[in-house]
Amino acid sequence: MDYFATSFAAAFSLIVNLDPEIMRIVMTSVVISLAASLIAAVLAIPAGVAMALHRFPGKRFIQHLLNTLMAMPTVVIGLLLYGMFSRQGPLGDWGLLFTPYAIIIAEAILIFPIMMNLTITAVNSADPRLVTTLQSLGARTLPMMQQVIRATRLAILAGIITGFGRAIGEVGAAMMLGGNIAGYTRTMTTAIALETSKGEFELGLALGMVLLIIAFVLNFTLSALNRSKA
Repeated sequence: MDYFATSFAAAFSLIVNLDPEIMRIVMTSVVISLAASLIAAVLAIPAGVAMALHRFPGKRFIQHLLNTLMAMPTVVIGLLLYGMFSRQGPLGDWGLLFTPYAIIIAEAILIFPIMMNLTITAVNSADPRLVTTLQSLGARTLPMMQQVIRATRLAILAGIITGFGRAIGEVGAAMMLGGNIAGYTRTMTTAIALETSKGEFELGLALGMVLLIIAFVLNFTLSALNRSKA
């Protein structure tokens, strides 16, 4: 008990004193996750709105595929991308392996189905008169999608925040593709795994506390958005 209390106090001190190593790791994690969330949102939101508004052959199959991808272990995504980015892989000449870009791509792929599914849910949960009204006014596909996104922006924003929270807590693919290089690809989750294995429990605990703080802020924001929609 004394060991844990002492470690907790030391970890808290590292956070309060803005330890440079912790700040560097946190900034790397936040930047990578924000970039992945932006890429995923740009692709997933229009795709989700288009899928919700239109009927086409294979729609049900795509929905099942999205649900499957949401449940896919992150190490599987990391394994597939590792094979593609390695020197023997088809994209080996790009030099992406063990760079932040590899982690960004992996996290974007990881959260894309989450954001797309939540976008579909947001559009399907919107006022059914919205689409009917837009169609009666002769709105074309692109303007209609823009109006639907505007009407469901809070629910879509909640999906983006959910995706960001999933990305910043990712560890499997980040470890495989980033290599956990200090000051370059070391994220909070990979650093926690490394420092704990090295016996640096205080540093790992400090990073874990920062992750909990971020999770609390994200959940608080989601609750506020849900209250705004009510």
